[in-house]
Amino acid sequence: MTKLVIFDVDGTLVDSQAHIIMSMEAAFATVGQAAPDRDTILSIVGLSLPVAMRELAPEADDAAIARMVDGYKDAFQTHRLKQGAAASPLYPGAEEALRTLGAQGDVVLAIATGKSRRGLDALLADWAFADLFVTTQCADDHPSKPHPSMVLSCLTDCNVAASEAVVIGDTTYDMEMARASRVQGIGVRWGYHGGEALMAAGAHVVLDDFGQLNAALDEMWKG
Repeated sequence: MTKLVIFDVDGTLVDSQAHIIMSMEAAFATVGQAAPDRDTILSIVGLSLPVAMRELAPEADDAAIARMVDGYKDAFQTHRLKQGAAASPLYPGAEEALRTLGAQGDVVLAIATGKSRRGLDALLADWAFADLFVTTQCADDHPSKPHPSMVLSCLTDCNVAASEAVVIGDTTYDMEMARASRVQGIGVRWGYHGGEALMAAGAHVVLDDFGQLNAALDEMWKG
């Protein structure tokens, strides 16, 4: 029976924190405000951008939020063009883990990310293994995590039952999205939310590195 592994991107596959923080500082500058501290910014990674901005600037009106969103996107794109793949490097072991899973005949891969389609496509363009992903879902087409919409679309596109799927992510939003979809969740400790928070949000297990992924999947699906 076919299995589906759905990956988050920022904080799970790539370390984009410097890129995100720089872009958020630029976003707040568009409305003449200082950005929140690093930990506060990273706590909202995974949410769709308008939702994240509202979390970080609850007193801002809709016009200010719109300017901040545009400022973030412009800064993110500019930095991406200057730095290329170096702006969001893959975590150690990520490519090997993806290629190993992709080579298994009974496993298909997908992406569910809070990134925009433009941002995701720019990232995928730098990956020689991007064709391993059967479907990619992003914030442009869905409600923000933890709404289950992205996962449900992955299940439909891949014709896989929820019982045969898993979400891999670094935030509580990923684990809550998985739970709302009746899909198992596996957390990763190297991202933006801590291991205890991931377990409390419903993670089946939390990984210390990508080398533990295959064993975790085997235990989950064969146990």
